[in-house]
Amino acid sequence: MASGGLSVASLWTEVNRCGQNGDYTRALKALTKILHENRDDVTALHCKIVCLVQNGSFKEALNVMNTHSKVLSSQSVVFEKAYCEYRLNRVESALKTIEAASEQTDKLKELYGQVLYRLERYDDCKSVYTDLIRNSQDEYEEERKTNLAAVVAAMSQWEKGPMEDLGLPESTYELCYNAACSLIGQGQLTEAFNKLRQAEELCRVSLADDSDVTEEDIESELAVIHSQMAYVMQLQGRTDEALQLYNQVIKLKPSDVGLLAVTANNIITINKDQNVFDSKKKVKLTNAEGVEYKLAKKQLQAIELNKALLAMYTNQADQCRKLSSSLQSQNPGHPRPVLIQVAQLCREKQHSKAIELLQQFSDQHPESASGIKLTMAQLYLVQGHVTKACDVLRSIEEFKHKSGMVSALVTMYSHEEDIDSAIDVFKQAIGHYQSETPGSAAHLALVREAADFKLKYGRKKEAISDLEQLWKQNPKDIHTLAQLISAYSLVDTDKAKSLSKHLPSADTMSFNVDVDELENSHGATYVRKKAAKVTGENLPKEQGQGEIKKKKKKKKGKLPKNYDPKATPDPERWLPMRERSYYRGKKKGKKKEQIGKGTQGATAGASAELDASKTASSPPTSPRPGFASGSSAAASSNVVPPRQQKPAASGATRKKAPQKKKKGGKGGW
Repeated sequence: MASGGLSVASLWTEVNRCGQNGDYTRALKALTKILHENRDDVTALHCKIVCLVQNGSFKEALNVMNTHSKVLSSQSVVFEKAYCEYRLNRVESALKTIEAASEQTDKLKELYGQVLYRLERYDDCKSVYTDLIRNSQDEYEEERKTNLAAVVAAMSQWEKGPMEDLGLPESTYELCYNAACSLIGQGQLTEAFNKLRQAEELCRVSLADDSDVTEEDIESELAVIHSQMAYVMQLQGRTDEALQLYNQVIKLKPSDVGLLAVTANNIITINKDQNVFDSKKKVKLTNAEGVEYKLAKKQLQAIELNKALLAMYTNQADQCRKLSSSLQSQNPGHPRPVLIQVAQLCREKQHSKAIELLQQFSDQHPESASGIKLTMAQLYLVQGHVTKACDVLRSIEEFKHKSGMVSALVTMYSHEEDIDSAIDVFKQAIGHYQSETPGSAAHLALVREAADFKLKYGRKKEAISDLEQLWKQNPKDIHTLAQLISAYSLVDTDKAKSLSKHLPSADTMSFNVDVDELENSHGATYVRKKAAKVTGENLPKEQGQGEIKKKKKKKKGKLPKNYDPKATPDPERWLPMRERSYYRGKKKGKKKEQIGKGTQGATAGASAELDASKTASSPPTSPRPGFASGSSAAASSNVVPPRQQKPAASGATRKKAPQKKKKGGKGGW
């Protein structure tokens, strides 16, 4: 017994020494020997659980607690049990364990805050950390403030609530980073970007003091800040710069799988339906193990939606349907999975089926049917069913009285020549504003548009009530009064006459306008020329004598270039050429005489003898090309055999005009 006692005491000394040195593996060996001596030693069991937790063996630690549950009371190891469940991502179980604790210690409250953050119960989490900061003073105060800043940033990002100033400092880069995230959630992008720059500088300064930290370690720590800066750039429309910064983060291969997944997803959103090959590589980073425990539910949902869209862009119809159906089952009331399915059906030209799917969702979830019905109306318009589209739009209670919706409905009904329905749209919208905000600018603008629309389509009787309402609001509006009188002239002439008394007189309506100055102004499109002043006295015109209009002089017609004023013009010059007496018709096929053409043995000289135009008695006509005009005797005296003939040169003073080929015919000869 004494020997055994000494052995256990020395083992406890070993456990104490190893615990102080952080050597939990050796401590576990000593504790195993102690438990071999006494299996139900509560202290040894508790120490063993702590050593297993320190080594990251959370499942084994839980097994020890469950195995010795009779010896170990649930309250003695409540923190260790809850922590193991939290680290094993059994967050709901950890919450139950903490809430079942009889006493809420500070360390249990710290863990409670972490569990609430993971469960996205941000209001409760903020209350826990606020209480801890108020009632605790130790070396972990800065970490608690960092966690509280992260809670405020998450509330700003995901719940879009107003940002509450808790007076948190921005002395560290973590605090500065969380403050920037809060600004992003509020839409203050420029301020957020400047804050991220500040966080980057603080990070570099704080890590530069440590000699063991390399430049690669600094860049790895800055990765989350750079990714957030790229996100701000993307929101600002600076997509090229954002894409470059995102790719730099990806190349660093940070150990945080959540950071990699978010960065890859944002690259995919920039690529859209372009650079699909790169997107397919990046989407693999979003499937890493443990991503679902690192990101918020809305982040995971956005990633899954983008996966479905990428499947659609890459023509993977079955994969797209599978992903969108899975998303719809997880979030039955969310419209985006249904819209993706509809987009896929439209790509397959199945518009009727797409409309049926939209109608089904709209009936099941009327609270989120506004966007769905707008899409349905668009599909009806694509198919040319304008009236059906109008019916769908008028069924959207949230938008049907908005000025933009009224304008769209009136335009579509006018296109279909359904004026009565267009007027009914105006009537309902005016009635809504009359009961909600009578006399407001939007109300009067609608009344004015309704009156103008009715007057445009000849419904003057129906426009009277609208015009009267407008005139009562502004009795000095002469234009409205004139329209009202015009409308009453068709219905009640006496009323029109009585209203006309309110019109101002002609003298009061005249404007002091200098016409000459107006015409000579910079923007005048027509300027009246001033008449030149005549010296001497201007004689007054006789009464009744009107101004004589000056006759415009006719311009002389242009004469031909070779016009000879001495020569008598051709009396038949106004007749077509074919109808003139001297027209002989076109002489087709008059080409140069070529060697070897015609009857074998015939000569040019012989043909010239038979030509009556070559005789002395006949007047000379236009010479043939290549021959000078002369007598028949001269032509017959120079007879040359056919094979010795050479083509004659063209006349020196006359050039042959090029002949145009006739389309589809053969040339004469």
